[in-house]
Amino acid sequence: MNGPVNLARMFTSVNRPRLHYPPYTPKLAPAVKKAETIFDAMDQGDILLHHPYESFQPVVSLLAEAARDPKVLAIKQTLYRTGTKSEILDHLETAARNGKEVTAIVELRARFDEESNIEGARRLQEAGAIVVYGVVGYKTHAKMLLVVRREGDGIKRYVHLGTGNYHTKTTKLYTDYGLMTCEKGICQDVHKIFQELTGMGKAARLKQLKHSPFTLHPSLIEWIDFETQQATAGKPARIIAKFNSLTEEKIIQALYRASQAGVEIDLIVRGICCLKPGVPGLSENIRVRSVIGRFLEHTRIYHFHHGGEDLVYCSSADWMDRNLFNRVETCFPVNDPVLKAQVIEQGLHYYLRDNSRAWVLQPDGRYLRAQPQEGETAFIAQQTLLETLGGN
Repeated sequence: MNGPVNLARMFTSVNRPRLHYPPYTPKLAPAVKKAETIFDAMDQGDILLHHPYESFQPVVSLLAEAARDPKVLAIKQTLYRTGTKSEILDHLETAARNGKEVTAIVELRARFDEESNIEGARRLQEAGAIVVYGVVGYKTHAKMLLVVRREGDGIKRYVHLGTGNYHTKTTKLYTDYGLMTCEKGICQDVHKIFQELTGMGKAARLKQLKHSPFTLHPSLIEWIDFETQQATAGKPARIIAKFNSLTEEKIIQALYRASQAGVEIDLIVRGICCLKPGVPGLSENIRVRSVIGRFLEHTRIYHFHHGGEDLVYCSSADWMDRNLFNRVETCFPVNDPVLKAQVIEQGLHYYLRDNSRAWVLQPDGRYLRAQPQEGETAFIAQQTLLETLGGN
């Protein structure tokens, strides 16, 4: 054999069943199944989607219904990566041609997707949509969708916020969370951020969301420092966080201080981690692991004990300089108690229990693969989630 191996072709052309995972179909969220329309489903309460185990179809349905619903006045959405043949773009284009006020915040500098994003922006402009190319000097990496609908004598807002892109293919390959809500405080915050991005408002003062490059970084430091204060006072303190990379120096220093005060810290970091865990006198209360499996881990979840309040946020942002200072990012709370418990258990604790696909970072920078202890049953987080949430 001469030359490099085409690994992409191996996945499609090599007939070796043992090298392939069994096929599966993402399950439709129960809250959506029961409702006649997606608006009815969201009116019943917040809907949390855990991809790829649960289908991305409710988000597509929200756009599809909004595009044709005579009560819908406006649709606003951020677009970072959508793919070349995108249902998302199709529905936005239909909405614009149907007379809805469609505003798309398109990021032209999404690495490797520049050409498809330019083409998507052209399509939307030709259909009559307002296309905005973000804020000068900042990439728009936030994942937001806002639908404004006339109901009764007023208007009502419906929102989707996510940790991953509006890309129907990657939602079957990446793990991500999406929150669908019509809760007034969150919807008002999203409305303000869109005003900010379109130049119709100054830096927004938000009530529930945190956003970069303004409030997210100081909020993270504040939450970490609060756990440090709690531990110093002899009270329970705990931090669990999951994201793609950790490089931001001030956050690392805050985590070191928290560890030295006695805060128990678990970090699930898929990629780069500049923090050294388990160093005596510095970080002995910090543990770092990376989980590598069938799906690319992409959820960003922040959990702080916070005096028993249990703050749980999902976000589009990693704990990196670029996300916290050079991009527009959103960080949204999971307020519903049932959904909050679900994120803590399935989005975090499952990964801390994984003893078969996890790699544990050592103080010297090496990663050692986790192994079931003698008498311990093997636990694979992604497989358990497939069995718990996924379809067939």
